[in-house]
Amino acid sequence: MSATDFHLTLSSARALHLAAQGLLNPALRKAGKLDVLACIRNMSALQIDTISVVARSPYLVLWSRLGNYPHAWLHELLEEGHLFEYWSHEACFLPIEDYGLYRHQMVSPQGLGWKYNHKWLKENAVQVDTVRQHIHANGASRSADFERTDGKSGGWWEWKPEKRSLEVLFTTGEVMVAKRHNFQRIYDLRERVHPKWNDKKHLKPILHCERTQILQSVRALGICKANWISDYFRMGKPDINNQPAQLVREGLLIPVTVDQHDALFYVHPDRRDLLERASENKLKATTTRILSPFDPVVWDRKRAIDLFDFDYKLECYTPAPKRRYGYFTLPILRRGVLIGRMDAKAHRKQGILEVKALHLEPGVRVSQSLATDLAKTLREFALWHECNDLQLTWSNSSELTPLLQALIQGVLP
Repeated sequence: MSATDFHLTLSSARALHLAAQGLLNPALRKAGKLDVLACIRNMSALQIDTISVVARSPYLVLWSRLGNYPHAWLHELLEEGHLFEYWSHEACFLPIEDYGLYRHQMVSPQGLGWKYNHKWLKENAVQVDTVRQHIHANGASRSADFERTDGKSGGWWEWKPEKRSLEVLFTTGEVMVAKRHNFQRIYDLRERVHPKWNDKKHLKPILHCERTQILQSVRALGICKANWISDYFRMGKPDINNQPAQLVREGLLIPVTVDQHDALFYVHPDRRDLLERASENKLKATTTRILSPFDPVVWDRKRAIDLFDFDYKLECYTPAPKRRYGYFTLPILRRGVLIGRMDAKAHRKQGILEVKALHLEPGVRVSQSLATDLAKTLREFALWHECNDLQLTWSNSSELTPLLQALIQGVLP
């Protein structure tokens, strides 16, 4: 079969995407620490978010792929130097071997928008240098190590000057996150955190880095359209020599057609085996998983609609009376289809995982099999949160509710 002969059904394209993301089938064995690292390398980026009504997003993205594992492994991999943090899709844990791909942004951060405020830096140069010298003299430091001196009360938009200084130094690459404690960043000088790096020896041309990230995004997605690529790492329009058509001509991408879509899709050669299996309808999705709102499968809303016909919006920033689904709704993936979403809360002290609202998508057929799959996954989700009690408060399906309640209350261990 030649590289131009691949055609997929929509369900096979979805399966290829999920296989590349590690979400096609259940994990075959208990995860080890190196599996966490391999998972992040496979995705190329693990987005960070601090909302904790259930497990924070980076932990949840890993759980969806690996099953039960200790949260501490992620932080150990950071402290051991296998990972670093920087702006990618947003703030992300990233494989340390990809540090050079982001170094151009650190050296010239003007394109990072609100993440880099040159005016503030210029007006507060003395304050920034004070923080810089403090870390140089005292070693790794947290924002909490600096006493607030501006008289303000704090809050999301009222970072103290020292916190803003740390973020500026982080964005420009002068400091890195050396480790985290209780999820708080602890910063140190780059040369201490990543002593092997040398700009003169290691920094590649910017167009080489751009090409590498484009290929990484296609590899991570498994299959994608041209207009999905830039979102993965929040890149701008690529250079003409790095656009998909050119990469196809060089044999670096494989063009694919997909049912119900006019535009070409692209697959990385590393995924050719998956592509061949998908084209023969041999990729079968069998798992049921709860996803984070910041999972790569759904973080691009337009892609989620285009590929899965799943219109998803995180409503935690929407005023409560205007929310349709809930504060922190988690997409539900079952056998290759995004079948619904749930608003959940872990009441950790009481040991209760509450599913406050569960919404099935229109057209999803309720069955005993669906209820069994969902109940089993919800129980795994609860136990991972160290919650022995699982409670369903409300569902939009009068058919699903009694089936699920019976399984939760009567059958599951």
